[in-house]
Amino acid sequence: MSFSVSDNAQTVLQAVNKLYHDSSAAEKEKASRWLGEFQKSVFAWETSDQLLRLKNDAESTYFAAQTMRTKILYSFSELPAETHESLKESLLTHIEELCNTSPITTQLALAVSDLALQMSSWGMPAVTFMQKYGKEKSSLPYLLEILTVLPEEVNNQALRLGANRRAEILDEMENSAPMVVDLLKACIDIVDEEKLLTKVFKCLSSWFHLGVLPGNHVARSKLLDVPFSVLRDTSTSSNLHEAASDCICAALYAAEDVARYRDLMELLFHGTHSLREAYHNAVAHEDTDKCLNLCRIFTELAESLSEALVSAPGDGLGDLVTLDLLLLCNGHCQYEVAEITFNLWYRISEMLYSNDHDELRLIFGPYIERLIFSLVRHCQMEPDNDKLLDEADDFSDFRLRSADLVRDVVYLVGSTKCFAQLFSMLNQEGFTPTWDVTEATLFIMGAVAKHIDVTEETVVPQVLQAIVSLPPDSHLAVRHTSVRLIGELSSWVEKHSQFLDHILQFLTHALQQKELSSIAAVSLQNLCETCKHQMIQHYSALIQLLQVADELHVSAEASIGLLKGVVTIITELPMQHLQEAVTLLCKAQVNMLTQQLQQDLSKPGAKDPMLWLDRLAAIFRNINLKNHRNGDTHPCKEITEEVWLVLKPTLEQHKADNRIVERWCRCLRFAIRCVGKSVQGTLLGPIAETITSMYTYHQHSCFLYLGSVLVDEFGNDQSLLAMLNAFTQPTFNILNAERGLENHPDTVDDLFRLCCRFVEKCPVEFLTHAACPALLECALAGLSHEHRDANASVTKFLRSVIECKFPATQKPISDEVFSVYGKQIVEKSLHACLFQIPSYLYPDIAELWWAVIERDRPLFAKWLMETVKNLPTEATLATATLQQTMQFHAEIVAATEWKNVSYHLRDFCRLYR
Repeated sequence: MSFSVSDNAQTVLQAVNKLYHDSSAAEKEKASRWLGEFQKSVFAWETSDQLLRLKNDAESTYFAAQTMRTKILYSFSELPAETHESLKESLLTHIEELCNTSPITTQLALAVSDLALQMSSWGMPAVTFMQKYGKEKSSLPYLLEILTVLPEEVNNQALRLGANRRAEILDEMENSAPMVVDLLKACIDIVDEEKLLTKVFKCLSSWFHLGVLPGNHVARSKLLDVPFSVLRDTSTSSNLHEAASDCICAALYAAEDVARYRDLMELLFHGTHSLREAYHNAVAHEDTDKCLNLCRIFTELAESLSEALVSAPGDGLGDLVTLDLLLLCNGHCQYEVAEITFNLWYRISEMLYSNDHDELRLIFGPYIERLIFSLVRHCQMEPDNDKLLDEADDFSDFRLRSADLVRDVVYLVGSTKCFAQLFSMLNQEGFTPTWDVTEATLFIMGAVAKHIDVTEETVVPQVLQAIVSLPPDSHLAVRHTSVRLIGELSSWVEKHSQFLDHILQFLTHALQQKELSSIAAVSLQNLCETCKHQMIQHYSALIQLLQVADELHVSAEASIGLLKGVVTIITELPMQHLQEAVTLLCKAQVNMLTQQLQQDLSKPGAKDPMLWLDRLAAIFRNINLKNHRNGDTHPCKEITEEVWLVLKPTLEQHKADNRIVERWCRCLRFAIRCVGKSVQGTLLGPIAETITSMYTYHQHSCFLYLGSVLVDEFGNDQSLLAMLNAFTQPTFNILNAERGLENHPDTVDDLFRLCCRFVEKCPVEFLTHAACPALLECALAGLSHEHRDANASVTKFLRSVIECKFPATQKPISDEVFSVYGKQIVEKSLHACLFQIPSYLYPDIAELWWAVIERDRPLFAKWLMETVKNLPTEATLATATLQQTMQFHAEIVAATEWKNVSYHLRDFCRLYR
C-alpha cells in the first residue's frame, strides 16, 4: 500500500501507541504484527528518519532507532550508494540530539556502526567518531557507546561483510587502535564518575576482544593500572567491579599469544597475582559477586598461560602459584565460584594427557588431589536435609559436573589411589564422619569406581562390606549413593564374583524400598551388563523382579534399563531357553497393551501405551544372537508375529498422536531389525500396507523412517515399491506447500533416508520409478535446508544416486540422471553454502561434490566454472575477487580427497559471509 511519508509516520505512531498503551491484548498483538511487517518495507527508511527528528515520545523514537538499525543490518542493499553519505550524516546528527536517552543511543550507535562497516567508502570510522565527538567531555558517554559497539559488530554474522571486507576493516581498526588507547587513557585521567569509568572499561574490553589493540603499547601506557586498582579497592561498587573484571578478562584473552604480547602478559600476570588479597577481602565481606569476578580473572589467566604451565611448570609465566589461586577459589563456600574453574581443569587435563610424563604427574598430581578433595566438600548436602536431591536442582547438576571433572582428571592421581584416599577419610581412627560428609565422599568415590584396578583386594572389599552392612536407619541419601556406588563397581565385581550373592541380596532389598528402587534397578542393570556370565544363573529371579517392577515404584527409565540388562543376560542362554525367556518378557508387555486397548480414552486417567512400547523396543533392541545360524528358525519370529497382532490395533487407537506413533514405529523398527528376513513372508506385506494406508490420513514422518528400515532389511520387494508409490503424493502435498520444506525438516530427513535405502537396495527400480524425477527435484530444493539432519539426508541421497552401481545393461540410466541433474547439484549446493546453510553443513556438500568429481572430474570442472561465473558481484559487499574465484576453482578441481574440497569450500564461503 503506497502511503506518503507523513501518513506512514502517523500510522506508525498510532501502532506504537497501541502496542504500549492499549488495554486489549488482541489490539497489542495486531499492532505488533503490523509494525513487524512495516520494518521489512522500503518505506521504513525514510519514516524512521522522520520519527527520529520528531522525537514524539520515547516509545516511538526507540522504535524508529531500532528499525533504522534493523534495516541497515538486514536490508542495506535496498539503499542506492548515493544515499549512504546522507544517511551517515543523519545518524551522526540524531546521536547528538538524542544523547540523553541511553536505550535509543545504543540502537543508534549500533546503526551507525553497522553502516560504517558496510560502507566501504567510509574509511577509519573510529577516527571519524573520535574527531567528531572527542573534543567535549559532555559527548564522552555516547562516543564511548559507539566505540564499544563498533568492534563488537565486526564479527556479527548477520552482517554479510565477507572475509575481504572484514580483513580491510580489521586493518583500519588496528590503525585506529593507538588513537583509541590514547583517548581512553585521557578519559581515565579526567573521569570522576563511576558510570563513565564503567563505560571506559567496557569500551576497552570490546577492543581487546577484537584483537587489534597494540598490547605492548597498552602495557606501557599503564592503562590497565586503573582496573587493577579498582579491583583491589574494597569499596568498589558491584557494577564497576564487574566492568573492571570483564576488562581484565578480555585483556587476558587477547594476550594468549604470549610471544606477541609478552609485555602485556607480564603486566597481567603480576597484576592478577596481586589480587589474592582482594579475593580474601571479598570472602571476608561475604561478597560472592566479587569473588566470582576475581575467580573469572584467575581462571582466564590460567587459560592464557596453560601452555606455559604445562611446558615450563614453576618457571616464569608457568609459575604454579596461578594454580594455587584457582584452588583458593575452589575452597570458597559457594560452589558457583568453584564451578568457574572447571573448564580450565579440563583443558589442563587434556594437555597433560597428550604430554603424559611421570615428571608432570608428580608435579600436577598434588594439585589434582587438592581439587578432588575440594569437590568432596562442595558436593556435601545441607546437614538438615532429610530427603534425596531433586535431579532438576542446580546443586544436583553441579554434583554431576563435579563427578565428570573428577573422572577426567583422576588419571593424574590414579583411580585406585584416589579411591583409597577418599575411603581413608571416612575410616580414620577416632573420627566418625557426619552423614553429609560420608555421602559426598561416597559420591565422588563413585566417579572413579569404574576405573579401579580390578586386582585391588584391600580397599574395595572393605567398601562393599561397609555398604552391605549399612544399618536400616542410615540416612536415605547415604543409602542411595551407596547403592549407586555398587553399580559403578561392577567391573571390579566381575573379577571377584564371590561378592555377587551378597550384593544381589542387598540390591534386591533396596528394590523394595520406594526411594531406592530406581537407583537399585540402575545398579542391577550395570551388574547384568558387566557380569552377564556370572549372572546367568539368576536370570529367572531377575525376570520375576521385572514383572513386579511397577509395584516396586521403579521409574519408567530405570525399569527399561533393567530390562535391557536382563535381556543382555538372556542372549547368553541356549536357544530354547532364550526363546522361552524372550516370549515371557514380551507377553508381559503385550498383556498390558491389550488392557490398554480396552480402556476408554475419553475418561480421565486413561493411560497411553508408551511405556509398554518402549519396553518392547528395549527387548528387541538388545537381543544379540551370537550362535544363531541363518538356516534356523529365528527364536523370536513367533513372538514377533504375536506382538504385531497387538501393535496394529494399538496404532489404530492412537493414530493421531504423533508422540505415540513415533514410539510405535521405534518399537517395530527394533523388532524388524531383530528378526530380519525371517518374517518377510508373514509381516512385511501387512506392515507396509498398514503404514501406507495410515500415512494417507496422518502424515507422521516416522512412517517414512520405518519404511526405510523395511527397505534396508528386505531389499527389492514389490510391496515396498508399492509403499513408495503410496508415500510420495501425501509427502509432496506437505513439502510443496508454502515454506513446506522449511517447516517439515523431519519429513525431509525421513523421506530422503527412505530414498537413499531404495537407491542402495534396488537402484534400477527406483531410478525408473515415476516419482523419481520429482524426488530429485525436491532433493535439489532441499540442499538449501538449514536443518542438520534434513540437509545431511538430502546430500547423502544425491551422493548415493551419483555413486550407485548398476548392471552393465542399465548404465544409460545412471548416465542420464547424472547428465540431467549434475550441473544443478553443483550450482544449487554452492549457492546454498554461500547464502543459506550454516558452515557445519559444508563437509556434507564437499562429500557430494567429491562424488561428482570421482565420476567425471572434467565435467565437474566445467559445471563449477559456469556456476562461479554467475555468482552475484554487486548485490552485496561480500564477494570474492576474480583471482580468488579462479583460485577456488583450480583448488577444488585439483583436490585429491573430499576433505581438501571441504577446506577450500569453507575458505571460499567466508568471502561471502
